[in-house]
Amino acid sequence: MSTRVVTDSTSYLPREVVERHGIEVVPLHVVVGGRDFVEGRDISAAQVAAALREYTIVTTSRPTPQVFAETYQRLADEGATAIVSVHLSSQMSGTVEAARLAAAEAPVPVEVIDSETIGMAMGFAVVAAAEAASGGAEVSEVLEAVHSRLGPSGVLFYVDTLEHLRRGGRIGAASALLGSALAIKPILAVRGGRIVPVEKVRTSSRAVARIEAMVHDQVTKGGVVVDIAVHHLDAPARAEQIAGELHTLVPGSPQVLVVELGAVVGAHVGPGTVAIAVSPHPGELLPELPPPGEVAGS
Repeated sequence: MSTRVVTDSTSYLPREVVERHGIEVVPLHVVVGGRDFVEGRDISAAQVAAALREYTIVTTSRPTPQVFAETYQRLADEGATAIVSVHLSSQMSGTVEAARLAAAEAPVPVEVIDSETIGMAMGFAVVAAAEAASGGAEVSEVLEAVHSRLGPSGVLFYVDTLEHLRRGGRIGAASALLGSALAIKPILAVRGGRIVPVEKVRTSSRAVARIEAMVHDQVTKGGVVVDIAVHHLDAPARAEQIAGELHTLVPGSPQVLVVELGAVVGAHVGPGTVAIAVSPHPGELLPELPPPGEVAGS
């Protein structure tokens, strides 16, 4: 391939997908109790979940520009004549900034893209880029493949508590829910690169049901073809159940993957989190979600 595709570890692409498509993954770091670990290599999501339950201090950090510079140089040495580098929202991390600093000095042209999202909402776009690149597409066509999947993608998620998002400073507009956090279960979304509140419900089962219903309504009302990933942190049974239900609720979707969140995002959302990433196929658009709602159900 003359064009290579780079992403970061928060796309949470399954290992076999990364290897099949020749995608380069630059890891973020997680710091647990003062010890630095590389995501996907030195620490598991289960270990982070355990640390959070024990109230151990857990923080995260971006890759350094030097790591990106070394990655871009190596890919150029392997024959890449251009690189497309797709990363998590700049509203959540400085990873995009680090990539851009390295890109400015790279030996080949590097296009750095702020996905304005996270998880497989980004991952599906990365795979689309890699497929285009492996087919011999020009850089402009690879970029179009990325944007055709990123623009209409969406992420809805439920957290057992907002506390972890608050500690990490990623809570954004959802801070409005903090006053009633003990009484409600928040449904959140990623919009414009930020975490925003969508709805408040009273139980975790109701939260999951509402997220499923929202995805169903978006896809069926829009008549779109989508790929879906169900993310979770230390909640595999719940995630598998949701994936099975979505496979039935959303007919015609090519795939519903179950992908565990890694250590970095897990550190911010906490154990029990479930997220659904929806990525429409090129040319398809999801209808807008309704504005934030009041407490629903019991």
